[in-house]
Amino acid sequence: MARMDVTQMPFAKLYPLLVNKAEKKGRTRQEVDQVTAWLTGYTAGDIARMEQSGLTYGEFFRNAPAPHPNRTRITGKVCGIRVEETEDPLMREIRYLDKLVDDLAKGKVLDRILPAD
Repeated sequence: MARMDVTQMPFAKLYPLLVNKAEKKGRTRQEVDQVTAWLTGYTAGDIARMEQSGLTYGEFFRNAPAPHPNRTRITGKVCGIRVEETEDPLMREIRYLDKLVDDLAKGKVLDRILPAD
């Protein structure tokens, strides 16, 4: 069976997995929404509405209203792959969010997770 492209998967299926990952480690949905909002420019309300839509994960990132300029400072590994070395721009955006949620799940403080100016 062919592996499904993550960018074509429903946002409504993938985002709850990120929230669950963080919640299992004692973090909150609000914190996941906060790092997602910082990264993309969406509000928590926008995110909640998109979870009720047919939007794909790729569309979520391609349509981001205000990608944070400091997101390019996010470095490290996600699933053994260096975020900053991800060649495909859309996959890099997805990995940025994965890395932020991973850091949340590891117990890092929000101020240390989000790259400052």
